[in-house]
Amino acid sequence: MTDGQVTVQGPKGKLTHSLPAGIAVTRDSDVLRVARAGEGRQARALHGLTRKLIANMVQGVSGGFSRTLEINGVGYRADGRTNALYITVGYSHPIMYQLPAGVTAKVEKQTIVTLEGNDRQLLGEVAAGIRALRPPEPYKGKGIKYAQETIRRKAGKAAGAAGAS
Repeated sequence: MTDGQVTVQGPKGKLTHSLPAGIAVTRDSDVLRVARAGEGRQARALHGLTRKLIANMVQGVSGGFSRTLEINGVGYRADGRTNALYITVGYSHPIMYQLPAGVTAKVEKQTIVTLEGNDRQLLGEVAAGIRALRPPEPYKGKGIKYAQETIRRKAGKAAGAAGAS
């Protein structure tokens, strides 16, 4: 802890976070304690946020985080190469998604992409960016979705209304 910054280092890398004003972090042997200067609403919110961000940093550099995406649709697939994902999701060309430093991707069976990294916030942003390329649609369920996500399906047009003209 130096100059309002907390740095956490472990086997999976090194992460740094700037502390907001009014928040102090102290270290007692192997325990980090987060304290706030006042009892205002903003100070209480920043206290909890800072505590969770530091906890995520510690978990990230020790064990890391992962996020799994599933690609559903005929002809939809992904191909992982060094620092890039090539995703084919119904456009006229495959989309190259450049992965930032600190995030790696593994492609299983061309339809399951597992993203791994030590920074939880960056990993979530990358997963959301990939999902935004072709979000799942509610009628057939085609698109890119998170593995734990459930898509609410719609019935579509009624069969009898299609024949009436």
